[in-house]
Amino acid sequence: MSTEKAPAAPSAPSAVELCKGVNGLDKLVLREPRGSSAEVYLYGGHVTSWKNDHGEELLFVSSKAVFKPPKAIRGGIPICFPQFSNLGSLEQHGFARNRFWTIETDPPPFPTTTSSKTFVDLILKPSEEDMKIWPHGFEFRLRVALGPGGDLMLTSRIRNTNTDGKPFTFTFAYHTYFSVSDISEVRVEGLETLDYLDNLQNRERFTEQGDAITFESEVDKIYLSTPTKIAILDHEKKRTFVIRKDGLPDAVVWNPWDKKAKAMTDFGDDEYKHMLCVEAAAVEKPITLKPGEEWRGRQELSAVPSSYCSGQLDPQKVLQGS
Repeated sequence: MSTEKAPAAPSAPSAVELCKGVNGLDKLVLREPRGSSAEVYLYGGHVTSWKNDHGEELLFVSSKAVFKPPKAIRGGIPICFPQFSNLGSLEQHGFARNRFWTIETDPPPFPTTTSSKTFVDLILKPSEEDMKIWPHGFEFRLRVALGPGGDLMLTSRIRNTNTDGKPFTFTFAYHTYFSVSDISEVRVEGLETLDYLDNLQNRERFTEQGDAITFESEVDKIYLSTPTKIAILDHEKKRTFVIRKDGLPDAVVWNPWDKKAKAMTDFGDDEYKHMLCVEAAAVEKPITLKPGEEWRGRQELSAVPSSYCSGQLDPQKVLQGS
């Protein structure tokens, strides 16, 4: 019997399929045997779909999203790197979300706690043009995985490959757009009493009140030192999204509301009612990597039926549970 080790198969052939998406852009479709699925475009390393085992779409993508480089795709999970928002000299949210990523067939070993066999590994390295605007060597590895229960996991590994001995600093976010039935019926649990920076008031620092966060106007806040678990309760759909995150201390909460929605060409006027961004992020304290150092940030998204308690949603079960 041969002692040679067979190369590990990345996953069953049926689980991950490369095909053409909107405007002929390459996309990968991940399918879990129980029926959940996800789609990720090589353009932007951008997850544009996450469906549960009933085929219901859990992410919001605008009906007016432009799938045409160099415009970023409006919705899904854009990756903000190496700069969040306008906190620096680069374009809004950096350039990772409007570059073409490549599939990595043999990534460095991945210490992982998940049993998922349905995943894809992508990599982004800077082009000569990128080096002109952000002169740093890096390797950004992204694993998108679907768990057996339909959970969606994104793990980012960013390594400094500078040969000149120089460190670099970056900010980061998974700019996740969740699909909700009606924004006025949604609340967010887990950010009560925390400090936040209000982007609508020159990033002034405030402290959140003790109640769950609800929505009746434009919101754009960066919550600081947030827990590893945040819940989004959709009263009408009786669904709760749970975000679990690691290496990402901040959480950005954003809804453009009606005025900003009308001002965005790639966003429907009334679509703000059906989306909410809750973004696992590292913004307040930028991350610095010396050459050879690697940073890791991951988020795991799950959607569970909301439990009821005297007519009210009971988020404590969700937040205190596993």
